[in-house]
Amino acid sequence: MDVVKQKQVRPLQKVRLIIGVSMVLLFAWLSLELFSTSDDFKLQRQAIIVGQVKQGDLNVSVDGYGVLRSNKQKLITTQDPATVYEILVRPGGAVKPDTIILKMQDPDLTQQLESAEMELNRQQANFRRQKLANQRELLMEMATLAELTSQHQSLVMRREAQQTLRDQGVVPAIEVKTAELEEEQLAERVKLQEQRIAQLKLVHSEDLTISQELINQAHSILARLAEREAKLTVRAGTEGVLQRLAVELGQSVVAGQELAQVGSSKDLQALVRVSQSKAEQIQVGQSAVVNTRREQVQAKVTRISPQVQEGTIEVELTFVNGVPDSARPELNVDAQINTHQLKNVLYVERPSNTQSHSQQTLFVLEQDIAVPQLVSFGIDAGKFLQIESGISPNQQIILSDTSTYKNAKQVRIMQ
Repeated sequence: MDVVKQKQVRPLQKVRLIIGVSMVLLFAWLSLELFSTSDDFKLQRQAIIVGQVKQGDLNVSVDGYGVLRSNKQKLITTQDPATVYEILVRPGGAVKPDTIILKMQDPDLTQQLESAEMELNRQQANFRRQKLANQRELLMEMATLAELTSQHQSLVMRREAQQTLRDQGVVPAIEVKTAELEEEQLAERVKLQEQRIAQLKLVHSEDLTISQELINQAHSILARLAEREAKLTVRAGTEGVLQRLAVELGQSVVAGQELAQVGSSKDLQALVRVSQSKAEQIQVGQSAVVNTRREQVQAKVTRISPQVQEGTIEVELTFVNGVPDSARPELNVDAQINTHQLKNVLYVERPSNTQSHSQQTLFVLEQDIAVPQLVSFGIDAGKFLQIESGISPNQQIILSDTSTYKNAKQVRIMQ
């Protein structure tokens, strides 16, 4: 019987066969991956944000951020170097005009106050002593005048008697002349004494006036020092909330240094910062909405600062219907300022990495497929962007960042 011999496969040929099959499979896998990468990406539906194109009137607004701040603020500073030894109120605490916020002490000021009190007491004592001395001196001069007046009256009586006796021939004429001369001399002394007393009164009055001025000066110095010492007990001075405390317990402060800031809790306004590039759109009187994180409150623009800081300007917003209950001083808020309105336009929520007045390739949803489409955008309306062309109303687009798929012809959306 014939035996069929099987052809033996050489090892080298077997290796070549395996390598060839592997190359074919690798080429097929690479082709599949390349096709999938360029034409058919896959995204989970829950991983993307989708927005719908709307048509209608669009309020153009400018976004801003800032804080609520009182338009009645009081900055408290110190007049003298001192040391803080007691703090009674912390930031956020309600205060009234006479509420004590903190207490300070200054040993040098205390010593000056004591010296001023002693000086005032000394001047007052000098005034009393001088007044008594003036009264004593005036009494002595008045006594002298009384004595001279009495002597003058005696001489008058004597001269009249001698004149009578002279007429009778009893007294020589020379004695009468002598008496008349003595009377005239004494009358002149009385007159001079009266003038002396009048002048002395003027001198005493001026002297006491000078002493009183010294007392007033000492009293004024004492009052100023007492006022400075009283200010070491720092009071709020107004009703509201302690917004800021700039010192700590035991801290030494210098003259003019800030201690605290107090603001009213009733007259709050929103101070928001907006981009300098959008400042020309804002005008006084425009309406706005302030978001306090708990509620949205109507407001209006009342002031626009001309100063630019770090590319932003400050805009002051005043609440239309009063300060809301959720408002607190220094509360962080967001705001939307309504600048104007676009009539009957297409718009959509702002897609990621998209600017106004630009063209952007976005993915438009068609059931479970998203295809790229070039869209032209117009005016920036805060949260929304105006659409000028490239898309129709009610179409849905992917708002999320799709830059990873910019070369894809389509993206499959997986539910």
